Order: sequence, then C-alpha cells, then structure tokens
Amino acid sequence: MSDAELVLRSTRVITPEGTRAASVHVAGGTITAVLPYDAPVPDGARLEDVGDHVVLPGLVDTHVHVNDPGRTEWEGFWTATRAAAAGGITTLVDMPLNSLPPTTTVDHLRVKQKVAADKAHIDVGFWGGALPDNVKDLRPLHEAGVFGFKAFLSPSGVDEFPHLDQEQLARSLAEIASFDGLLIVHAEDPHHLAAAPQHGGPKYAHFLASRPRDAEDTAIANLIAQAKRFDARVHILHLSSSDALPLIAEARAEGVRLTVETCPHYLTLTAEEVPDGASEFKCCPPIREAANQDLLWQALADGTIDCVVTDHSPSTPDLKTDDFATAWGGISGLQLSMSAVWTAARKRGHSLEDVVRWMSSATARLAGLDRKGAIEAGRDADFAVVAPDETFTVDPAALQHRNRVTAYAGRTLYGVVKSTWLRGERIVADGAFTEPKGRLLTRTP
Repeated sequence: MSDAELVLRSTRVITPEGTRAASVHVAGGTITAVLPYDAPVPDGARLEDVGDHVVLPGLVDTHVHVNDPGRTEWEGFWTATRAAAAGGITTLVDMPLNSLPPTTTVDHLRVKQKVAADKAHIDVGFWGGALPDNVKDLRPLHEAGVFGFKAFLSPSGVDEFPHLDQEQLARSLAEIASFDGLLIVHAEDPHHLAAAPQHGGPKYAHFLASRPRDAEDTAIANLIAQAKRFDARVHILHLSSSDALPLIAEARAEGVRLTVETCPHYLTLTAEEVPDGASEFKCCPPIREAANQDLLWQALADGTIDCVVTDHSPSTPDLKTDDFATAWGGISGLQLSMSAVWTAARKRGHSLEDVVRWMSSATARLAGLDRKGAIEAGRDADFAVVAPDETFTVDPAALQHRNRVTAYAGRTLYGVVKSTWLRGERIVADGAFTEPKGRLLTRTP
C-alpha cells in the first residue's frame, strides 16, 4: 500500500493511459501512486472524493504576459496567477517583454523573480529575450534557468524589445544552438506587413488585411531555413495562418526540430463575428476566417500543431480604443482558456483527454517541465477538478484579471473548474483562494 497524506478520488481521472476511476495518492506534494478507485485509504491519509467530476493534471500555460514589474497597471503576478488558478492552470511561463525591465539579462531576470516571489498563486517560470544587442547575455540567462528565448521578427509593439532581422536572427540562433537552447518566435515578416494596406479605423476587415497570412508564411519559411542551417530547436508562437501548415509538416518530415502552438482565440473566435470597433478581439497575428480555423483544428488533430496556450496579453481599457490600428493588440484569456477550448473541442468530436494533451502534457514537454503535465507517480500533485458538462456565461466582473476586458463576454462555455490543487494543496475552490503558494521554477539542467 502506498504511503499517502492525501487521496484524491474520482470516477474520472485523466492519466497518460486514459480516463479511469482512480484514487490518486499524494505525499510531500508529489503523486506517489495512481491506484484503483476502491483501493484502501492509508491510515492517517485524508480522503477527498470528488465523485464524477473529472480530475485532470493542472494545465501548463507557456505563453503569458504578466507585465510585472513596470506595467503593473496592465496586469501583475498576483492577479494573473489568481486568474490562472481559477481556470485550472497550475503553471505558467512568463514572457520577457511588456515588463520593465524586459527579461534580457540575468540582472533583469533577478528583478522579475524578486517581484514574483511572494505574489504567485501558482508555479511560475520565465522565458528570456533575444534582442539585436544581447547575444552575449543568452548563455548566462540559460545558465540562470530561463526556459528558452523569445524573439520577434517584426516590431513587438514596445520600444524596449526590438525585433531581429535575418542576420541578427542567425547570430542569436547560432549562440542558442551552441548550448541546445530553445528559441520561440513571433513569426511575421516586417516587409509583408509594411506592404499591406493600412487603413486604420474601426473596421475589423481593414485590420485583418493589414496583417496578411503571407507575413506569417514568409517568416515561418525563413525561420525553418535558419533552424536547418544551425540544427537548432525552434518553436512557432501563436500560429494563426493555416497556409503555413504544409511548410511546417514538410520541415518536420525532414527532421527540423520544430514545434508549434496556437491559441484559444484562433480556435474559438472568427473574423466574421468580430464587430467593428471591438478591439477586445485585436491580437497579432489576427483572428482569421472560419475556414482558416477549421484547418487549425485539423492540424491539432493530426499533430502538426503541438499545443494550445493563451498568449494572455492584457492592457488597461483605455488602450483598447475603437481604432484597430492604434488599439493595443492582445487578448486576455487565462481564466477562460480551458473552458473556451473545451467548448469548441467537444463540438468537433474531441475529448477532454485531447484538451489535456494540448494544454498540459505538450506544454510541459515544450518547456522541459518533467514534473508537470500528467497524473502519474513522480509528478507534482497539480490538479484541476472540472465539471465538463456544466456551463457558465462569461461575466467580465467575475474575472480575476486586473483589467476585465474580454473577447468572451456573454458567451456560454462548458467546463466549470470546481477546484485547483498545487502540490497536493487546494489553492482555489468555488471562487475562494488561499494565500499564494506558488514557487518560482527554473529550467532543469
């Protein structure tokens, strides 16, 4: 019999072998065993029986802009991690930009870690940034424990995080490949963006035309060529153009070490439904047409796209003007991501196991978080307890994000998170939160 301090029991536990009735034994914050449902409870262990609610591994979101410090009026570690916990996310990896300073040196990383240390309700790791002038800082950041490096191939939207041209990309990638690090890339080509029509104003169709698919496709083709050149590991962020999927599939068949993510908003929202002036729907690359969305779902199903992450990128409401050209581009989705994806996935015949694969197992693997992403012995006891057939209507006032601007307002979603657990401790249940219990994570050497 397993030693255990906690036994979490459900008729539906999602494990790597499938969904089954099980008792999950936990000691010291770690899963010690996954046993049959009716296995005896060890003496002294606490039994938590959640009935028919589904127990799934805590979700891992590897694309979050927390903006703390420096732009904390946009978001912050306290609010972002509460929102994540409310949505069943138990680990996030913070992007290096939109905070001041950006995470582009070890000193800047230490500043961010100090700010996050006592505010994190869930576990938090950090990406570093690759800029035109910080190649010398990449190896020290890697050794300090960042999970990889973010680069833009077109302007980022903030002056302190300039993009890389092709020569600068090659220099950064050569350095990162020398220690087998990971480069994660916002792939839009600046020349195609500059050549696209720039009307401005409230019409979403005009904004969509200003961020054409060929900007993504060309940038991805160039990135693949550079990855081949250096035998480097690269990851495409927030893919929205389905036209790039054949390029990606071909590169993988040739052995290029390439992974790809997309986001809930590309899978659940369509260009056809965005009202004029509704810049809560603005993001870059943009939400595209329904036919494009269908192909993204197909690519998720066949494995061409590996994972789904939020790209949570909030701002203050005043920056979400009705002019798509000047409004801040970013969608807040931490608290709603699992439910939004599950609502769309179930309509397309996918299972909750698929959602777990895309939003927990694959994201944990991407970041090398070998203690996250699965309910099995030896992993952290991170869980979300979900009622998958219950619905709720999105009320912005109920969100934990600092600024409650959401593209999902008024939508009815499936999948109510009943409780979230971090290393065997319940950190949120029915809207009530504990004090922060998250840890700061670093890449495993």
